[in-house]
Amino acid sequence: MEQERGLPGSSLSPRSPSSQPYLSVSVTDPVKLGNGVQAYISYRVITKTNFPEYQGPEKIVIRRYSDFVWLHARLFEKYKGIFIPSLPEKNAVEKFRFSAEFIEMRRQALDIFVNRIASHHELQQSEDLRTFLQAEEETMERLRSHDSGIFKKKPADLMQIFKDVQSKVSDIVLGKEKPVEESNPEYEKLKHYIFELENHLTEAQKHAYRLVKRHRELGQALLDFGKAAKLLGACEEKAVGKGFSELGAKSEMLSNKLQTEAHQLLMNFEEPLKDYVRTVQSIKATIAERANAFRQQCELAETTKLKEINLDKLMLMRSDKAAEAEMEYKELKAASEEATRKFETIVALMNQETIRFQEQKTLDMGLAFHEFAKGQARLASGVADAWRSLLPKLEALSVS
Repeated sequence: MEQERGLPGSSLSPRSPSSQPYLSVSVTDPVKLGNGVQAYISYRVITKTNFPEYQGPEKIVIRRYSDFVWLHARLFEKYKGIFIPSLPEKNAVEKFRFSAEFIEMRRQALDIFVNRIASHHELQQSEDLRTFLQAEEETMERLRSHDSGIFKKKPADLMQIFKDVQSKVSDIVLGKEKPVEESNPEYEKLKHYIFELENHLTEAQKHAYRLVKRHRELGQALLDFGKAAKLLGACEEKAVGKGFSELGAKSEMLSNKLQTEAHQLLMNFEEPLKDYVRTVQSIKATIAERANAFRQQCELAETTKLKEINLDKLMLMRSDKAAEAEMEYKELKAASEEATRKFETIVALMNQETIRFQEQKTLDMGLAFHEFAKGQARLASGVADAWRSLLPKLEALSVS
């Protein structure tokens, strides 16, 4: 019996004191290459594992964003029913695309993306993942070029499939129309929950962005005030001048603290919320694939039944076209059965994935909100201590 390779979301790594199989990946060292519109960021992707199908215990390759896109497209195409981890969006705004903060956010998001794949009990066995983690750069470039015309689906295209599930097709056999939409209370509940979750997460992320912006604006205001207070102090003499100078220095110090906390808030709170917005959108894409599979199953079942009726008619008439019709019917029936198996597989996988998603979301969101509260407490305490330490000196000035 094959040994279990770790549960989804597990954090087993070569640094863990564990004899269990592990697959640990690190996306590090972003470097800007090229110039102008041809410029891009490359990353070192370090893989450590004891999986026997890998080339060795450690492998280092260089990858760019389009390589991660290639991996995502391959997995989405091959693993129907599994919630493929989401990729960070591509920033097309030149002045932000190569900023240090954006590059670090992108690196962190790509690290999370590939480790979610590596810790997933199904996806970690993917040949495409092994290729991504081990192939030389020339091989990856060749694979990207080859697949560029194959995987062209965009999120908008995928969501169009979901919208199409609202359409109706003619029920040829019964002579009336029926909606090609799955009727399942649990599935309807899931769809409603996912759409509501996306709305609430988007709203929370929007306000998290405002918090980050407010921290930065307040930090800049304190910096400007601090400079003004120090200049004012330089115009005064003795204790008054010293008091103003210390007030300015303290304001500048608190400005740095606010900017630091704003960055921590961005990385540990706003970005995780944004990541889960993307994750929910990925789940919606899987829902769209399920809707498409259900539609194909229904259409094939209807056509097969029509072919069966036609075949029965030809056999009763002893028509010489019966043999050809029988062959067509058998081929169509096999295709219909395959479509049913595909749909049932997607349903079973989605049921498992929903449970896994809920468990992982609880952990990730709990951590994000804990980091938020901890950061706000740290900031409030630091600001209070800083002003409190200045009070005796300012009080002395006010009574002198």
